[in-house]
Amino acid sequence: MTGDLPSDVADVLGVLLDGDDPVHVALRAQIPHLRVSERCTCGCGTAYFDLDTTAVQPAPATPSILIADAQICLENGDCPGEVLVFAQGGYLSWLEVCSWSDTTEVTLALAQRVLCR
Repeated sequence: MTGDLPSDVADVLGVLLDGDDPVHVALRAQIPHLRVSERCTCGCGTAYFDLDTTAVQPAPATPSILIADAQICLENGDCPGEVLVFAQGGYLSWLEVCSWSDTTEVTLALAQRVLCR
């Protein structure tokens, strides 16, 4: 776990922002300074962030607020949803969990298990 950031959020952000892309590198540096300000009330695990922007540098500008995404694919081949990372003004804003399934409960915990294998 990173500071007060829940492990499910920190783990999934770490996977989605992996690599040498300058935007991802800058956003990864923000993770130790993130706090979850709110979670979606449906139980999916979507997390909205607070960040002390005076403690970190913004990431380079991008044409989209969608920074990274990954499908949640199960061992049986089904892909019941995805997780997405959003940033605004160069700062991490939220991590969203999307479900495409009526039969599989798609949560951040599921994304963590699938993506962090």
